[in-house]
Amino acid sequence: MVLQVKDKELKTRIARKTLEALTDWFEVEESREQYIKESADQIFIADKEGDEYTGFLCLKETGKATVELAVMGVLKEYHRNGIGRQLVDEAIKVAKDLGYEFFQVKTVKLGMYEDYDRTNYFYLSCGFKEFEVIPELWGEDNPCQIYVMSL
Repeated sequence: MVLQVKDKELKTRIARKTLEALTDWFEVEESREQYIKESADQIFIADKEGDEYTGFLCLKETGKATVELAVMGVLKEYHRNGIGRQLVDEAIKVAKDLGYEFFQVKTVKLGMYEDYDRTNYFYLSCGFKEFEVIPELWGEDNPCQIYVMSL
């Protein structure tokens, strides 16, 4: 069941549990802690299966008309079950309801790492379009791919 979470403490707990289980993608502790900290004040959408939260995503405003998928994670044992798609679909609904016109997400450029290639293909399958690559944002080993969609 996908739902919006409002309680800041619960947001932090869900984000910590999920991101600490996904160190293949969130291996830099400082960055991971920043995502966890910021999640408390962001629009937070989570998936709950029974008593367990299996994944989440956070949205943050980056402009008057634009919202960004700031961070997203689904526990590995729940990958390939449609949870990520449900989270993105709900995020699109929430963003539209809040009056945003554009949705963006940043990830590592396609072709750099297999795990991130799956992430890229996931975003493309959700309807995001390639917008720009900024190689210097995260360093030459991790060129930043920006995807966007019109809401």
